[in-house]
Amino acid sequence: MSGLLKGKVGLVTGAGSGIGRATALVFAREGARVAVVDWNEKTADETVELIRAEGFEAESIAADVSDETSVEAMVRAIVARFGRLDCASNNAALGAGFHPTTELDRTRWDRCLAVTLTGVWLCLKYEIPAMLAGGGGAIVNISSQSGIKGQVRQAAYAAAKGGVIALTKTVAAEYATRGIRVNSVAPGGIETPGIASYFENNPSIRESTLAVHAMRRLGQPHEIADAVAYLCSDRASFITGDVLLVDGGIGVNAHDA
Repeated sequence: MSGLLKGKVGLVTGAGSGIGRATALVFAREGARVAVVDWNEKTADETVELIRAEGFEAESIAADVSDETSVEAMVRAIVARFGRLDCASNNAALGAGFHPTTELDRTRWDRCLAVTLTGVWLCLKYEIPAMLAGGGGAIVNISSQSGIKGQVRQAAYAAAKGGVIALTKTVAAEYATRGIRVNSVAPGGIETPGIASYFENNPSIRESTLAVHAMRRLGQPHEIADAVAYLCSDRASFITGDVLLVDGGIGVNAHDA
């Protein structure tokens, strides 16, 4: 690794599995001390063990990003433990299942938006002051191709991820002259436990999902994590308010190629 984040303190939400876990590992390998955040304390601890096994420094923090008191305590604990906060990946999200819009119940809608969109806003609300106190920082919010194109039977998730993009651009504009950069990464289909479970329940969908990608494959979690680490690093010092598509070419795909 190149030490992109050497000497920095990083925070990753949803770091108990999938893209979040991969991001926490890449942050550590790139030189950051890492706060591993997840609502599931067990999986957060497992991520920390993986990081420490490679000789790097990490601490787990259990937090519910949809709860403001929990998020405030999370950031306060990170600053108390590490002394500062330099970069963050707001990755925690929750789907609402696959339902036609008219058949989606309000409870699923509300919970999806609470975690996937409101959770990002709450993290920004408390991460930014901590970063300002240390002289600046960089934040990457994980969106999705669903938030750009929409997604059939995924109204709540697509709306939440689209909101993440608008929120990212708004906050980037607000803090661009104050040393805070805010960007978003929009993944395509990624090999995570979530998508594996989806394919297990819907085996006929796998091939059509692969075909959506110009590369004809799913991405790996570390491919998203590498992009996040770059955007959090000083090498991306002139980038803010951007949405980086890490999607295997969904937007340029020619299905008959």
